Amino acid sequence: MNAPAAIPDVLSDGLVETVRDAVRLPAGTRIVAAMSGGVDSTATAALLARAGYDVVGVTLQLYDHGAAIQKKGACCAGQDIHDARTAAEAIGIPHYVLDYESRFRAQVIEDFADSYLRGETPIPCIRCNQTVKFRDLLDVARELSAEAMATGHYVRRIVGPHGPELHRAADAARDQSYFLFATTADQLAYLRFPLGGLPKPAVRAAAAELGLAVADKPDSQDICFVPEGRYTTVIDRLRPHGAEPGDIVHLDGRVLGRHEGVTRYTIGQRRGLNVAVGDPLFVVRIDAEARQVVVGPREALLTTALSLKETNWIGDGSSIAAACAASRPVLARVRSTREPAPGRLALVHGSPGVVFDAPEEGVAPGQAAVLYAPEAPSRVLGGGFIAATVRAIPSH
Repeated sequence: MNAPAAIPDVLSDGLVETVRDAVRLPAGTRIVAAMSGGVDSTATAALLARAGYDVVGVTLQLYDHGAAIQKKGACCAGQDIHDARTAAEAIGIPHYVLDYESRFRAQVIEDFADSYLRGETPIPCIRCNQTVKFRDLLDVARELSAEAMATGHYVRRIVGPHGPELHRAADAARDQSYFLFATTADQLAYLRFPLGGLPKPAVRAAAAELGLAVADKPDSQDICFVPEGRYTTVIDRLRPHGAEPGDIVHLDGRVLGRHEGVTRYTIGQRRGLNVAVGDPLFVVRIDAEARQVVVGPREALLTTALSLKETNWIGDGSSIAAACAASRPVLARVRSTREPAPGRLALVHGSPGVVFDAPEEGVAPGQAAVLYAPEAPSRVLGGGFIAATVRAIPSH
């Protein structure tokens, strides 16, 4: 193992022990660190090296370098690859850059565009974690003879009586468990999340103490491949027929106006409808096949149940189907910014789903419903992508 001589011995023993407790592997074990070029992944690699592990840094190139370097505030862009390479040199670890541009386009960007065409509201960060990061990159880590792969995600991996469990981060403001619901049990056995027990300020402070140039680097904000937050720019380029006009229809069947494409609307949207009937109107349903945007009052956004597709189960028991048969109580989180709501698992429209104890507002197909255990609210049981909803006020 190459000693990270460039990293000063300044960190408290407590911080190093927090990292070792999260990893639970002997010193000297080879670990691949996924390095996006941001402060979190860079600090992860540096802290692992400081804790005595044999660290190999790997960065994914997801864009053309020339185009990507113009995109600020996004992970895996040209400047970020440069930052990751520079950080690996400072830490004193080997570093590899993998060209995953074609995979990322096929598995994430194309899926993003198709989801909007179906009238859904996709979450490309989940799809990215599910495919190029936690499937393809894990294969690379194993090829490098690593015993584990570590990322800078703010979640905790806790070994329970039946094996590793996925839990929300100690810092609730930074928790990223919603975006990792699709992590399988096999992947969880191999993954490590050294930052899950740390608050973000402590991570930045550690990065500064370690002399890392990215210590003050701003966090990424936008979807990485969406320029300046304008997702329609991407969809119009990839799926121009998504901009075909159609009707804006009230729940009662009245045609209130025209729209310029269903891809410009999401469930719960109020602004930009350009129709007026006196009371505020919200998008309550998108019928992509009929090219209709259905609007109604706010109470029409209330959802009593939802069905799921592409489910993943990492809770106790054999499957999510078995949990549905047992009407297992759960806490369901339907947006990354919303707290989980109580309900129970059941078959909805013939598929695994959630029946809420009280109606939830603004549940959108394409988003994720992430399931947590009521008896241990930090524990992720799995989840799925929202396929359909049962609304308190049916649309026409």
